[in-house]
Amino acid sequence: MIKFLDLQKINLQYQDEIEAKLIQVFRSGWYLMGSELAMFEKNLAQYIGTEYSIGVANGLDALRLILRAYIEMGLMNPGDEIIVPSNTYIASILAISDNGLIPVLVEPDINNYNIDVFKIEEKITSKTKGILIVHLYGRVVFSAELEQLAKKHDLKIIEDNAQAIGAEWNSKKTGSLGDASGFSFYPGKNLGALGDAGAITTNDENLAKTIRALANYGSNQKYVNIYKGLNSRLDEIQAGVLDIKLKYINHENDIRRTIAKHFISNISNTKIILPENPENEKEHVWHLFVIRTENRDSLQSYLSENGVQTLIHYPIPPHQQQAYKDWNSLSFPISEKIHNEVLSLPMSPVMSEEEIAKIIQLINNF
Repeated sequence: MIKFLDLQKINLQYQDEIEAKLIQVFRSGWYLMGSELAMFEKNLAQYIGTEYSIGVANGLDALRLILRAYIEMGLMNPGDEIIVPSNTYIASILAISDNGLIPVLVEPDINNYNIDVFKIEEKITSKTKGILIVHLYGRVVFSAELEQLAKKHDLKIIEDNAQAIGAEWNSKKTGSLGDASGFSFYPGKNLGALGDAGAITTNDENLAKTIRALANYGSNQKYVNIYKGLNSRLDEIQAGVLDIKLKYINHENDIRRTIAKHFISNISNTKIILPENPENEKEHVWHLFVIRTENRDSLQSYLSENGVQTLIHYPIPPHQQQAYKDWNSLSFPISEKIHNEVLSLPMSPVMSEEEIAKIIQLINNF
């Protein structure tokens, strides 16, 4: 069986370093808010190219905390609107509604699956305070037009960078393009922890200070609570492991790019719509390799029967979820088409040439 993602094999590449770090943290007796977190935050900020980085418990909390901090700073209020792609993973939208803000859905570009920047302005109202962009599947969504739009309407650009760590636009890394960015280090991400983990990056000192307090019970001084905060902290073990793996992220992303290029060059089945390979290959880190076909379910069954595991990212669009039943009657035809047709092929830095060749052969024979 070709696994969709062989996490064990990915992490075993760094077994000696990781095991040594686990023992070191265990023996230190210090498990939260210590030197491992401080080091990882420093290295992550340096890698992304921002002044500040704050480790948090997970990627959803990262986005929740950014928006919550803007509310505490008086820059947003419950009832304000945040524009978000209509085909994203539900977490992007949960972060908005969890803060009493209103998600406003915008359709994606069918060619790259990211939010269609040219459809944003028609959704802007006097209540719009931000645009939450999602670098979906590992591909950057950013442009001069987006920057100008945000400036014109005085909107914050918040990046959901859960899937695109290491991707670049105009020589700047995702996570440094907008006003603030949320990261997920869920084990299956390009930079994955050994459990739940997340982070926020920003150049805004006041925002960083507010987030740091909010994530620690609303406190930046023990037992003095200035906000009704949360408990969302990145522990020492996860920080230590992530700091090791951060050193290898560029190398692993390059392997993903090579595999993607190979798939695109060699899959020739006319029933399959392949993802776009951007002109500047640095704009994509191929967290997922997502194809489209009207025969998605039969293709998935066929691949499974032939020993290839695939996944669907994502089968149900947010506006059709029970959690947002008020939206169930809305129509987002591009999102619906994408969700009905997408299939994610195995993609990881530890795939063998034989596995890649087998996947290509099977798809071409379908």
